[in-house]
Amino acid sequence: MDRKSNSRKNNRKLKSNLEVAGIYAVLLVMFIIIGYPLLWTIGLSLNPGTSLYGAKMFPQNWSFTHYEWLFTNPRSNYLTWYKNTLIVAVCTSVLSTFTVALVAYAFSRYRFKGRTYGLYAFLMLQMFPVLMAMVALYILLNTVNLLDTLTGLIIIYVGTSIPMNAFLVKGYFDTIPNELDESAKLDGAGHFRIFFTIMLPLAKPILAVVALFNFMTPFMDFILPRIILRSPENFTLALGLFNFVNDQFANNFTRFAAGAILIAIPIATVFLLLQRYLVTGLTSGATKG
Repeated sequence: MDRKSNSRKNNRKLKSNLEVAGIYAVLLVMFIIIGYPLLWTIGLSLNPGTSLYGAKMFPQNWSFTHYEWLFTNPRSNYLTWYKNTLIVAVCTSVLSTFTVALVAYAFSRYRFKGRTYGLYAFLMLQMFPVLMAMVALYILLNTVNLLDTLTGLIIIYVGTSIPMNAFLVKGYFDTIPNELDESAKLDGAGHFRIFFTIMLPLAKPILAVVALFNFMTPFMDFILPRIILRSPENFTLALGLFNFVNDQFANNFTRFAAGAILIAIPIATVFLLLQRYLVTGLTSGATKG
């Protein structure tokens, strides 16, 4: 019996060790997939030359020449692109989060005609990419004279973020007990007071997720600004940095890498500010239909 018991313990221990080894192996592969391109980009930005093929991951004669050029050279519009992107990102994040919260609150707490069809419409809109509506959006912005403006770009970002995020936030609102609303109504609170003083504070985790995702979008998106924006002074970072790797700027990949690395600063800052809410928001959203 003792031998059988020891054998079972050894088998369980071996199985546990294999599972731990498998987990570490997966983490190592993920780290290589994520870390290797990042290290190459950092190393590329520190190479003194401009060519991609002659660059090294760990350059011997590294320098901050490209970073200095981005901020000091009169030919560089990098600071303008950075400012434009921050304006679009902040406005999109704030307006999207507030609009999504209002829409989700209405669908979660009220019963009105067309509510079910509205939810179905949100689900269907998530199935189609925004690119399918690019022609219509282009014509619409051109009609209202918002083409080649940051305002038009913000409006598109806010509008396209509503279907998916509203459905996500509605699921979170559904987990908040209705008794809180009823107690507030007995104390004389109106709809907006309940929304601002009860629902929004309790929904901080999921709203933080929505705010972060919508803040990141203008930094990463290239296609939509490419279609809407025409003037270099209105470019966002993704669109402006593209000029560093096309024929106009002689394929300056090292300068492109330097500009791309600096994109991480505002995103990392917002992530750190919202970090305590993100885990709860990601795990609690859409838990109830």
